[in-house]
Amino acid sequence: MKRVVITGMSAITPIGQDWKSVFSHLKSYKNAIVYMQEWDRFESLRTRLGAPVLDVDIPTHFTRKKIRGMGRVALLATLATERALTDAGLLNDPEITQGNMGVSYGSCSGTPTAIADFVGMFLHKKVSNINANTYIRMMPHTTPVNIGVFFGLTGRVITTSSACTSGSQGIGYAYETIKHGIQTMMVAGGAEELDATQAAVFDTLFATCTDNDHPQSSPRPFDRDRDGLVIGEGAGTLILEELEHAKARGAKIYAEIVGYASNSDGTHITQPNAATMQIAIEHALKDAHLSASHIGYINAHGTATARGDCAESIATYHVFGHQTPFSSSKSYIGHTLGACGSIEAWMTIEMMNHQWYAPTINLKNIAEDCADLDYIIGTGRHYESEYVMSNNFAFGGVNTSLIFKRWQ
Repeated sequence: MKRVVITGMSAITPIGQDWKSVFSHLKSYKNAIVYMQEWDRFESLRTRLGAPVLDVDIPTHFTRKKIRGMGRVALLATLATERALTDAGLLNDPEITQGNMGVSYGSCSGTPTAIADFVGMFLHKKVSNINANTYIRMMPHTTPVNIGVFFGLTGRVITTSSACTSGSQGIGYAYETIKHGIQTMMVAGGAEELDATQAAVFDTLFATCTDNDHPQSSPRPFDRDRDGLVIGEGAGTLILEELEHAKARGAKIYAEIVGYASNSDGTHITQPNAATMQIAIEHALKDAHLSASHIGYINAHGTATARGDCAESIATYHVFGHQTPFSSSKSYIGHTLGACGSIEAWMTIEMMNHQWYAPTINLKNIAEDCADLDYIIGTGRHYESEYVMSNNFAFGGVNTSLIFKRWQ
């Protein structure tokens, strides 16, 4: 088996587009949630809260011809990937176009407005709003395909359109691809664009936050007064590489991926199952050849929904008890859906390397239905940890767990 390391990282988030900015925002203990005035036009949509990415600077070399098949989700993914490849010292390296680099990337769906153009065909009985690029913008594999074409990557393509585990599965499947010697390098991650239709999905399940007059106090993961999630957007890309290849070219190494697991509840599409969540976590530990005591921090899925928070906390407690610090990045950036697994993995690695772990903001009183964990509350914690974990759980009962080791 090959060892897999991370040699490049980049993320586009509602609280910043580089670690310096994000780190500063995390230490301010404030989130990026705002009132979405443009959603007022939708009758019966109860939530008005979202976490948009502002001021995305599109480089001039992203010409109209190159991006005409990209909606916002693919554009965010491609931009994050260019920055990650640059960080890894691989942008414009001929080797990445010779079959040695693949793509494992995902999102919940393609661009919603492109999907709407096809819906319009049924409503208006005409195809005037559809062109040759409409499907490319709407297709579930719009992110990995556009990344591959933009950078000329000719390795394998893995599409991970699995709702909230799209990004974490993107990383996990890329890790397995290199681990088993199929590829030398992989672009891995996930992306999502903010849209009212995505908020409506959770609105129909009464799972969105409706405290619309107090954006900064939402969401409240694991809190007694939590009332639902807030949708965000962004993209996160990690460059994964076989260890000996990375060392041979003198690459900077951020961390090693040592464990990954994914499974399915097999019971209900929208009601999480603590038992199978626990199994996914345990299988990741087994893959890493570690015991629970080795893990120094857990980045929770932590969406601020009643059933999700409860199930996740119980699953975590059954493996770790009260011993492992635990917090949710979604309290800062909202639920970035297909991007959350990759953005949160990036944040987890950076926090590990900077020996500082952010608290769950807005968490004041632990909910009675949540397990007795070591929740990081109030202020961040400074300490060293050799191993960290990032967990995500999605509609369809899809569960993922990733384990990273600090590189020394």
